[in-house]
Amino acid sequence: MGVTSAGPNPAASEETFTASRWTRGNLIFPTRIVVGPLRVSRVKRRWFGSSEESISISQVASVKISTGMIWSDIVIESTGGTDPITSHGHRKADALRIRDLVETYQVRSR
Repeated sequence: MGVTSAGPNPAASEETFTASRWTRGNLIFPTRIVVGPLRVSRVKRRWFGSSEESISISQVASVKISTGMIWSDIVIESTGGTDPITSHGHRKADALRIRDLVETYQVRSR
């Protein structure tokens, strides 16, 4: 669980947010949300390989955060009508940071 910043260049860096292992579906391979200046990705490892969904920053329509007592669920919807990126089991601060990063990158890309 936590945040990892990649790369020395802040303009080109990505931040990774890892879900808690204490939440459903995250015990062995926790879900990771990666937010960068070009895209938002959901990476879910499996025994053999991984699955990844991504939405271009310019195509993000909304970021919905549903907070519970401890953990937050995140839904990132696209303007293209494709399935949203969903993830649960993130810390509240991480969910807010994901939303803020997406909004910041959207403003920069305009």
